[in-house]
Amino acid sequence: MDSVEDFRTGFRSWLERELSGGFASLRGKGGPGREHEAFAERLEWERHMAAHGWTCVGWPEEHGGRGASLAQQIAFHEEYALADAPARVNHIGEQLLGPTLIAFGTEEQKARFLEPIRRVEELWCQGYSEPGAGSDLAGVRTRAALSEDGTEWIVDGQKTWTSLAHEAQWCFVIARTEPGSRRHAGLSYLLVPLDQPGVEVRPIVQLTGTSEFNEVFFDGARTAASHVVGAVGDGWRTAMATLGFERGISTVGQQIGFRRELTDLIALAEQNGAIGAPLLRDRLARAWTGLRTMEANARRGVDPSVAKLYWATWHRDLGELAMDIRGAASMLAEGEPYELDAWQRLFLFSRADTIYAGSDEIQRNIIAERLLGLPKEVRA
Repeated sequence: MDSVEDFRTGFRSWLERELSGGFASLRGKGGPGREHEAFAERLEWERHMAAHGWTCVGWPEEHGGRGASLAQQIAFHEEYALADAPARVNHIGEQLLGPTLIAFGTEEQKARFLEPIRRVEELWCQGYSEPGAGSDLAGVRTRAALSEDGTEWIVDGQKTWTSLAHEAQWCFVIARTEPGSRRHAGLSYLLVPLDQPGVEVRPIVQLTGTSEFNEVFFDGARTAASHVVGAVGDGWRTAMATLGFERGISTVGQQIGFRRELTDLIALAEQNGAIGAPLLRDRLARAWTGLRTMEANARRGVDPSVAKLYWATWHRDLGELAMDIRGAASMLAEGEPYELDAWQRLFLFSRADTIYAGSDEIQRNIIAERLLGLPKEVRA
């Protein structure tokens, strides 16, 4: 296996060579609140990465990956972010579903789904949250039942805040497969194709004016009986494993994006004189030390709920700080009808950071009950 530095140098050189020509214009494209930017071109770029063996680098070699070590994966995400490469379009398949299938999937499922994910031929979305069951997945009401001949699952229900469902071909869905079951019991983790009768995707217009999130309605949608990951009725365990992967090593690249935002904000404060205000200067210093703490936590493998709570709150606060540093100008749109600048988009979209992928309230409950051993929340 290559050393970490050889791995880093090889990927950096590849990015310098390949992120040029027709792909050069993609630098900095995409990201939270900007997923609509150059989507087709970013998809082409990621397929180019796949053709050269630079997708799924942390997967085992037998499943098409490079078997990269933890340190090598950190180097990969750091170099990708430092190159200002475009936001990934296949994050959900590569970083969430793929590792879940490797850990819990059958050999048939691995053979069917892993290679199309690696080649970026099939995109995935995550069917967890529902109206009335957002971060509290134990309240899921979407249901699935086997057809009379036992060959298919028939799915009925609604999911919401489903990132990139309008671009995806498949969705991994948490559904209640045992009638009368409650809370964590009786749930199953199903792989459901979206391009079929009985599935409707409705984009949700966000504060930023874009529509990264969607509602997904299932009305008699079908998937093969074999498309359940893990044991039937034991979907909670599989779903929690996926959340662990979601909050794992891939957040290193995210933090480099945070670092770039903070560096640019400090430059703005120096330019417009806001750096001279003691309170704003103090908040910038706190943001910097908070970022370094976040980076250290990622490397030492802090509990996923602690990490999610920390970075979400930090990023939301950065958006608020950006508005205060910009002052009155932050209230004016760049143009008609609703053209936002980067700082306004950061402020508005980062409000969602404390909600998606597990709200702050739910993360605090998990930390209190599972890490600190405090009494469980009283439920009606």
